[in-house]
Amino acid sequence: MANTIAAQIISILMTDVVGALISMVLFSRPQLFGYLLLCFLVLFLAQSFVVSLLLTVMFFIHRKIFPPLKVVEIYGDYSNNLFQKVDALKNKYQIVERVHYREADIEEKLLKYDAVLINDIPDQERNNFLKECFASDKRVYFVPKISDILVKQSERLNLIDTPLALNRNCGITMTEIAVKRAFDIFLSAFGLLITSPIFAITSLAIKLNDGGPVFFKQERCTINCKKFMIIKFRSMIVDAEKDGKPHPAGEKDDRITKVGKIIRALRIDELPQLINILKGEMSFIGPRPERVEHVEHYTAQIPEFEFRSKVKGGLTGYAQVYGKYNTTALDKLKLDLIYITNYSLLLDFQIIIETIKILFRKESTEGFTEERAAEMHNSDTPEGKNSENQ
Repeated sequence: MANTIAAQIISILMTDVVGALISMVLFSRPQLFGYLLLCFLVLFLAQSFVVSLLLTVMFFIHRKIFPPLKVVEIYGDYSNNLFQKVDALKNKYQIVERVHYREADIEEKLLKYDAVLINDIPDQERNNFLKECFASDKRVYFVPKISDILVKQSERLNLIDTPLALNRNCGITMTEIAVKRAFDIFLSAFGLLITSPIFAITSLAIKLNDGGPVFFKQERCTINCKKFMIIKFRSMIVDAEKDGKPHPAGEKDDRITKVGKIIRALRIDELPQLINILKGEMSFIGPRPERVEHVEHYTAQIPEFEFRSKVKGGLTGYAQVYGKYNTTALDKLKLDLIYITNYSLLLDFQIIIETIKILFRKESTEGFTEERAAEMHNSDTPEGKNSENQ
């Protein structure tokens, strides 16, 4: 509900801004600009209140008419927290039973519930359950394999009497690359111009806080695994990783400075990356550039992780708006592959709108738990083995 209300308020804001600009042009009387802005501000607040109230009532009615689906989960040997994630959506789903895919008489249990959730299980068993659900007209949710995402946009070919599918795997076209780069140059230059006061205030605050350097630079990987130095406002103490090993930020990390807590919460620490975008090292939209150590570590566990480097790393992206800071490497890879295999300028625009919405969601910046942070700090421990090869 919160996402829907936020989307509507953003739409109202954009409409009112355009309306205010048009009204100012039509009146051509500078002395009325302040009055017009006040009118549109009051109008925006009133519209936002009414829309929020109506949506709240409509969601309440919808939930009464359409109760949560009763779901049975079929899980495998790959340990993940999919059950907790889905069951947390109390208004949509209620997982009432969990069964291992090797248990007997699963087919009979499928008929007892509104829907089936197939977690990450071996291919053959998953295909059998999918066919069973199709035969019984049962709604089914399943975790896609990497191969499922890669072939989703395949074309149907009717060349012979055997069905064929064509997956071109041609990536982003040269025209799309040129338009995307022009888009990046314009937005980054404009962004640096309008955020220059924020740059000045933040730089002064960091310097006054502990006297350390304003910017933090770190080696990251972008397209074709090229290395570059990403730029951020420093939000942690100096020498936060003095042992030379990566230390992912925990939920309660005492290395984060007082100023750092503020700029991280407001995402201000990411602003200097506009310089990386202007230089061509990053794009506005794309997979998040990972640390070199993380790329090597994740690729050793998930060889397909290198597929993310088919496009330039981005300030924001599909995995950032639909995932979280602490989303697993495998799930981030799948989200990034959805972007890469479905690329379009319209999708970029959609991601920008979604990015604006998540700025108001605290959970999108959740840090790693202490256990997860310690696990990732130990380079000999896999971030999480996947079952793609089962």
